[in-house]
Amino acid sequence: MCADQDRHPTFKASFAERAKNASHPLLNYLFRLMELKKSNLCLSADVTSARELLTLADRIGPSIVVLKTHYDLVAGWDYHPQTGTGPKLGALARKHGFLIFEDRKFGDIGSTVQQQYTAGTARIIDWAHIVNVNMIPGKAAVTALHQAAARWRSRVNYEVRTSVSVGTPVSDEFDENGSDEADGHPTTALSPSNEPPPASNFRSEHNGRKGSIVSITTLTQSFEPVDSPRFGNSIAEGDELVYPGIEEPPWERGLLILAQMSSEGNLMTKEYTQACVEAAREHKDFVMGFISQETLNSESSDAFISMTPGCQLPPDGDEEDGSVAGDGLGQQYNTPTKLVGQCGSDIVIVGRGILKAASPQVEAERYRRKAWKAYLNRIGQ
Repeated sequence: MCADQDRHPTFKASFAERAKNASHPLLNYLFRLMELKKSNLCLSADVTSARELLTLADRIGPSIVVLKTHYDLVAGWDYHPQTGTGPKLGALARKHGFLIFEDRKFGDIGSTVQQQYTAGTARIIDWAHIVNVNMIPGKAAVTALHQAAARWRSRVNYEVRTSVSVGTPVSDEFDENGSDEADGHPTTALSPSNEPPPASNFRSEHNGRKGSIVSITTLTQSFEPVDSPRFGNSIAEGDELVYPGIEEPPWERGLLILAQMSSEGNLMTKEYTQACVEAAREHKDFVMGFISQETLNSESSDAFISMTPGCQLPPDGDEEDGSVAGDGLGQQYNTPTKLVGQCGSDIVIVGRGILKAASPQVEAERYRRKAWKAYLNRIGQ
């Protein structure tokens, strides 16, 4: 793999140049974020508690551009749509400048993957910018996820603004019987659905005494466009912070297709990988790229990103060559120099190499520097 081959133009192009040619809004944003942070690092946050996940995202966030999650590994995941774990991750993503990638690997019939993506307790689509699909069921799974994301996008770009005002009317608006002079009925402000306000808003006496109005409640609603996601304003102090130098991520969602794996003996054939590439080309406004071991751009119009797991560095101070010993469970490791510099991967995905370090923050910075250096060498800078 990664043998000498005719290099696609994206191999030598800078991320800034590729951002200009990226038609997918989220991919354009990601390339610009990578240039801004000088990072092409994704942290695979395979931890088992919500507290640990949020702490890790906060501490490692400055070094990464993507945080990869497995929400179903996490004990104590809070599913509240405004203040739960997903929204809290969203606040940290805005603060530190990274995207959230839920490594769900959807792999079922179209109707099922749509529900797994948009419904259930997790509602992945609400908080994960990126998801991925195992295309074993065929191209229909990609089409189904694309349709689900398009429907969700058409609904969420508007916020409902509601305002309520309460006041007491002036006396000359009513006759001596407490009625509207025009039609003899008590004056009220109706809701947009034309339902009368609660009876508690009024006090009318029917024992011969003059009726009186205590207050009038006015309810108005409007729909206002929203360009980027908000997960509520009650998450935590400072949740409105946005990483300096770039706007918030767009509403659009993105898909990565699992085209190649780093595990020994995997069954993803060349024919399967080619089918993944074809599906991506058919859904360019939804598919951002691939989980792969090398760049899969081959046609002149291809502008996909490649993210690669199985990246590990030797201990600090040891010479870095192309490969590192595996984990004994089938995982094969390669260094950033090989994956980025030789194979054309754009983002390296690192998990245990950072998580098990004595100082994960320090080790994340070491991976960021090495992967970025490999990218600069690749493009000749």
